[in-house]
Amino acid sequence: MQSYDHAALERELAEHVEGFTTLDGLEKFSGGQSNPTYALTSGARRYVLRSKPPGRLLPSAHQVDREFRVMTALRGQVPVPRMFCLSGEESALGPQYIVMERVDGTVHWDPALPGLAPADRARVYDAMNAALAALHAVDPGSVGLGDFGKPGDYFARQLARWTKQYRAAATEPRPEVEWVIAWLEEAMPDDDGQVAVVHGDYRIDNMIFAADHTLSALLDWELSTLGHPMADLAYQVMVWRLPNAGRFKGLGGLDRAALGLPSDEDYVAAYSARSGVEAAAHWSYHLTFVTFRFLAILQGVLRRGLDGTASNPLGADVMRAAIEHLARDAKRIASGKDQSRFETA
Repeated sequence: MQSYDHAALERELAEHVEGFTTLDGLEKFSGGQSNPTYALTSGARRYVLRSKPPGRLLPSAHQVDREFRVMTALRGQVPVPRMFCLSGEESALGPQYIVMERVDGTVHWDPALPGLAPADRARVYDAMNAALAALHAVDPGSVGLGDFGKPGDYFARQLARWTKQYRAAATEPRPEVEWVIAWLEEAMPDDDGQVAVVHGDYRIDNMIFAADHTLSALLDWELSTLGHPMADLAYQVMVWRLPNAGRFKGLGGLDRAALGLPSDEDYVAAYSARSGVEAAAHWSYHLTFVTFRFLAILQGVLRRGLDGTASNPLGADVMRAAIEHLARDAKRIASGKDQSRFETA
């Protein structure tokens, strides 16, 4: 981690964090690729500190202030940690940071949930489904998030943003990605007026589960905004398409029924039943878009790794292989060669 003035950070935290007295520990969690996250201790009290990474950052990336705001607003609506502090842009640590409560429980790094019985796996997935529907049911204005993003034209705005981010972080030409970008621009469906608070990175390893397999906390809100609810749902399903191997584990190649895991169709149908949203409409577009967006995020991670600023950087070869896999998958979906069979429009 970056160097910092221990005494200055201790004074800053004691002034702004409830219950904080002495800075007894600041230990970086393993894993993660975006905002460095630390276990923070003060006597018997335990917190989590999450900061921007050091160095040059891409525009509109690593916005821990947005994480702080959205989790503060959603407390009591969906499972999120209690927020304690948002530092200034320049802090005693260096980068801006937030401090939140530390929630006990289990983070499942493998979506296949090895070690759990099939019935317990089903409970975990149902809890994720219910929390997503609950998040999208929140009226943004009623919780002070009416200006958290621009309502309407979500996919147009997000496509422009991530195209810019991808190209700014590009390390080599990828014609297939440019083909996907062009297809997304051409095939974009008309805006249907659906606006919700969207998480932006809704996947199982951004969640903490209790011993009874209920969802205790939904974490990593840096990509959250006002947007279309299908962005979250399609993203979660997209991640499952990845192979169940390596750093980016999905459910590809597994017998989901035998494991007690829902099919894509059943998961989407359960969300639709809970939310009242017809989730299958324009499914191939939504799936292609979130695949491209994930690819663009990883391209940014690769660039920061090569620049020496990424948190816990993976090897460049691993990142390039993941980006190539996603580029092929996005083009296959967009080309109509791999459409989900439950699409209705």
